Amino acid sequence: MSNLILASSSIYRKELLQRLNLEFSCYSPAIDEAAYPGELPEALAIRLAEEKARTVAERFANAVAIGADQVAELNGEFLGKPGSHDRAKEQLMAQAGKTVLFHSGLALVQQQPDGSFKEHCIVDTTSVTFRQLSAGQIEAYLQAEQPYDCAGSFKAEGLGISLFSEVRSNDPSSLIGLPLIGLCSGLKRFDIKVL
Repeated sequence: MSNLILASSSIYRKELLQRLNLEFSCYSPAIDEAAYPGELPEALAIRLAEEKARTVAERFANAVAIGADQVAELNGEFLGKPGSHDRAKEQLMAQAGKTVLFHSGLALVQQQPDGSFKEHCIVDTTSVTFRQLSAGQIEAYLQAEQPYDCAGSFKAEGLGISLFSEVRSNDPSSLIGLPLIGLCSGLKRFDIKVL
C-alpha cells in the first residue's frame, strides 16, 4: 500500500485523484452510510467522509487516508444514488427547474504513533440549478449515460452538464465527488506536496 490511500471504490474519485499525479492506493472501507435521525445533509457528508478515512487510517499505520462522500439535497430532503432507471427518472423530474445542493465532505486522517489521529475535514457545497426538462429529454439522457450509481442521477463530467442552467461552486471537481482544491490544501498539512 502507498502512504496515500483513497478510502473509496469510486472510479470517479480515483480518476479525479489521478489528476494530481500522486502515487496512491485505493481501499474501500465497509461502513454504514445511513443517516442518523435528524442528521442534516451537510453533517452526513462530512461524517461519512471522516468515518471512511478513519477506518482506513486505523488499518494502515502511517498512511494518510482520504475519505470523501457526497450528499445531494433537494428542499431539505436527501437524494441518494437512484440504483434504477425508474428511480433516476423520478429524481430528474423532481429536480427539473429547481436548485439542488451537493455537499461534498472531505477528510484526511492519519493515525499517529501514540494512537491519536491527525485530521483535516471540510465540506464543499455546490449549488446546481436544473433546466426545465421534458420527459423525453430525461429519457434520452438516461439512455445515453445510465447514471444509476450517481447521487442526483447525472454525470456532471459527461452529458449531465446539459441538464443544468447554472452551477455555483468554489471547486469544479467537487460536484464529481472529490474537491481537489480543498484536497491540495489539506495535503500540505500532512507534508504531501502536489507541486
